[in-house]
Amino acid sequence: MDILSVMFSQQTRKIGVIVPSVVISETHTDTSNITDHPVQQGATISDHAYDTPSEVIMSLGFAGGGSLLDVVDTTKVFDIATGLSLGTNPRAVYQQLLDLKSSYKPFDVATGKRLYNNMLIQNISVTTDKTSENVLSVTLTLREVMIVETSPNKTAPAENMKHSEDTAPVVNVGTKVTVKPSLPQRILDFIIERGKKWLGL
Repeated sequence: MDILSVMFSQQTRKIGVIVPSVVISETHTDTSNITDHPVQQGATISDHAYDTPSEVIMSLGFAGGGSLLDVVDTTKVFDIATGLSLGTNPRAVYQQLLDLKSSYKPFDVATGKRLYNNMLIQNISVTTDKTSENVLSVTLTLREVMIVETSPNKTAPAENMKHSEDTAPVVNVGTKVTVKPSLPQRILDFIIERGKKWLGL
């Protein structure tokens, strides 16, 4: 990691606790979906709209590892500003990004234009060529996660309900075993059913 990378470290950008050495580009996307319903005649009808999760694509660069000074080994020094050691190599930073992605825990993302909450890494794209062999050139696609909170509501006791058999909560009453009715019971049921039909019930 060279001294210029530290001097021009853009501390306003942050992905979770990881701060890139340089930000090449940021693309912010906020989209609203407007529903369309075709009708038999005339134009389609749009009755409502809703927002999709925000998305940001960041092209970042992380400087290569190594001591900043000849007389002092700075590879073991922890940089509070970036959340990394001053000598963190590109492979270690890449692994940290992979670990952050696979944790599936929402985190904050600070960009030059906006602060995002509840973000996840959707895609990591790393490019390595002859000009970026000793650095990490990565493109991150981050997407917002819509988090909602649910709260239980208590219903009225079954004895206070007009149709408790329909509106009462589900209760576990154990395992049910079906039993084939005996012949006298079936005869009795047949007589009762016939009687209802004869009486018009």
